[in-house]
Amino acid sequence: MLVDAAAMHLIRRPRDFDVLVTENMFGDILTDEASMLAGSLGLLPSASLGDGRRGIYEPIHGSAPDIAGRGIANPCGTILSVALLLRHSLGLANEADALDRAVAEALEAGARTADLVSAPALARSTREVGDAVLSRLRRPG
Repeated sequence: MLVDAAAMHLIRRPRDFDVLVTENMFGDILTDEASMLAGSLGLLPSASLGDGRRGIYEPIHGSAPDIAGRGIANPCGTILSVALLLRHSLGLANEADALDRAVAEALEAGARTADLVSAPALARSTREVGDAVLSRLRRPG
């Protein structure tokens, strides 16, 4: 499928897609566009996989140097990229599931950075969101 058609179908019928296999430039375009379906560029992890168990794991937004050190970056995409690493390269599915759950619970509890809130007063810092995820990993059960 051509990238422009894929972009249109991805927005129109996102449930029709599970995994997209593409080269880097078109993958970057499609993941940025798809991030808006989830709510923010800061939420989505990515994996570049080849043969075997090795991979490169990173949030789809990259390093975001324009906001480095300001405490406003959404850490969820990075944390979820670690969950992908645990699952796909290290074979640690239970640990990956725990990380996925911790992120979901933190978001549901309102631990959201500025990219996910409608009012600036509701925004939490990168550290606060990370701490909210971490506290849910440490909790028994």
